[in-house]
Amino acid sequence: MRRLWRYLRPYQRTFWMSVAILPVISGLMLLQPYLLKVAIDRYVDHGDTSGLGRIATLFSLAVVGEFFAVYWQYYLTMVVAQHSLADLRVDLFAHLERLPQRYFDRNPVGRIVTRLTTDVDVLSEMFASGAMTIFMDALTLLGIVSIMLWIDWRLALVALSVVPVVIVTIDFFRKRARVTYRLIRERIARINSFLSEAISGMPVIQLFAHERASFAEFDEHNAAHRDANHLSNVYEAALFSIIEAVSSIAMALVVWYGSGQIVKGVVAFGTLVAFIEYIQKFFIPIRDFSTKYAVMQSAITAAERVFQLLDTPHEIVSPAAPRRVAADDPERGAVRFENVWFAYKGEDWVLRDVSLDVRPGETVAIVGATGSGKSTIIKLLGRSFDVKMGSVQVSGVDVREWDLAELRREIGIVLQDAFLFTGTLASNVTLGRAEVSDETLRATVRAVNLERFVSSLPLGYAQPIRERGNNLSAGQRQLLAFARALAYDPRILVLDEATSSVDAETEQLVQEALDRLLRGRTAIVIAHRLSTIERADRIVVLHHGVVREVGTHAELLALGQIYARLYELQYAGGRSNVGADATDDGASAGS
Repeated sequence: MRRLWRYLRPYQRTFWMSVAILPVISGLMLLQPYLLKVAIDRYVDHGDTSGLGRIATLFSLAVVGEFFAVYWQYYLTMVVAQHSLADLRVDLFAHLERLPQRYFDRNPVGRIVTRLTTDVDVLSEMFASGAMTIFMDALTLLGIVSIMLWIDWRLALVALSVVPVVIVTIDFFRKRARVTYRLIRERIARINSFLSEAISGMPVIQLFAHERASFAEFDEHNAAHRDANHLSNVYEAALFSIIEAVSSIAMALVVWYGSGQIVKGVVAFGTLVAFIEYIQKFFIPIRDFSTKYAVMQSAITAAERVFQLLDTPHEIVSPAAPRRVAADDPERGAVRFENVWFAYKGEDWVLRDVSLDVRPGETVAIVGATGSGKSTIIKLLGRSFDVKMGSVQVSGVDVREWDLAELRREIGIVLQDAFLFTGTLASNVTLGRAEVSDETLRATVRAVNLERFVSSLPLGYAQPIRERGNNLSAGQRQLLAFARALAYDPRILVLDEATSSVDAETEQLVQEALDRLLRGRTAIVIAHRLSTIERADRIVVLHHGVVREVGTHAELLALGQIYARLYELQYAGGRSNVGADATDDGASAGS
């Protein structure tokens, strides 16, 4: 709650206004039973209709005043809640953007989405339920007790004799509730994770007739969540019913004892009426407290998970004093791997003592079987992970000494699976960068052979792109990824099997786009189709994380070792996709 106050502080004036109204609500509520007592004892018993009219007016004003006070208190509270929780979501997303790749490898998307949506919504429910007024409810209870003791302390003690039972009951359910609500949050996160994966993979589920097994798995997750909620409902219902029963017992005790005192002439009838009203109002906050406490426990559990995400450290950050590289530096665009060792887990090395030099403007291709460490090189270059030993240098500066944003501005990466965002075609190319003018956008699209395709679209550059670009072909998505990289205008370009998923006709268009894209840039090309890298300045062959061969296409063929065997398998043996998985086994293990 203390940490949540940080988000309330910018709106504390409104917050304190809502808090200031609480004593008004409490005072007007406590006044009403006392006015009834006065009306009965002072005016009804004496037949004073004029005095009764004055009391009736005061009672009506108290009721109307309570109505408006409750309205404004709730309204102001929710204004603060919605603004502060919107700020919390923004902070969560900003923090998420800076988390290392390792975090996303280890945490399902659904679990992360739950933190930003469901868990924050639970905090909103806490404000909506009035849970933040628990302390004022306690003061109201204290006020009721004080008034009852002031009016008649004997009758007050009879009424309050059941309070120890209430205290013991609430304490019992307090201990049980926290565990239950933590279980509910965990299980809704599992449901979200499963749904995120299942909906994204629905084509595969349908093509492989996996619906029944998938349904059974969802049913299992859903049943676990239902059972956790059922247990919570059992506790809430038990707490509510016990408090309801205790309030009825308290009312009966007051009527029993008060009636006897009236017969003896010790207690006035108006006092008994007032006590009945006060007992009812005494148990209203306690009854509400059972609901509010349930929401509060759920909110505390949600807050634990939200702040756990905010407390996840940014393992990869910019240094306090990053080094700069001059635009005319002769080393600008150079890439160097110097005795690099890397493992995703422990000492299960994916790269072993890898050394590699790429000169400015040079095109170097990296080949190797699945699990040889090719994709890991890309991740280390863009500093998605840090090396365990050795160093990776860009433009003569260790990547750990670069400002992260500038480093990633220096490097453009085109992946095998081109990821497109929901939006327009233009926004997917520019990624919202204002410095990409309309002229640059059109020139970029023309350079990657997409102009004819764009002109055929009804809305042209404003054509909507659906989630993950599923209204485009694989080749169109790949060409858009090239256009994005060209608009980014990086000094170093990395291509991770960028032509593997396109047909022969589209591959020709892609190859022409590549020629324009690579012109004047340092390039690192990871490929399994060896025909796409024959013109590379040098080819590096990785085998089990070790650089085994380096040379031109002709030199490596003449060497007759690993590269020559791969080439022979692809063209002599007709196997066109040997080692075609662009994701390293090591990276999968690290995930």
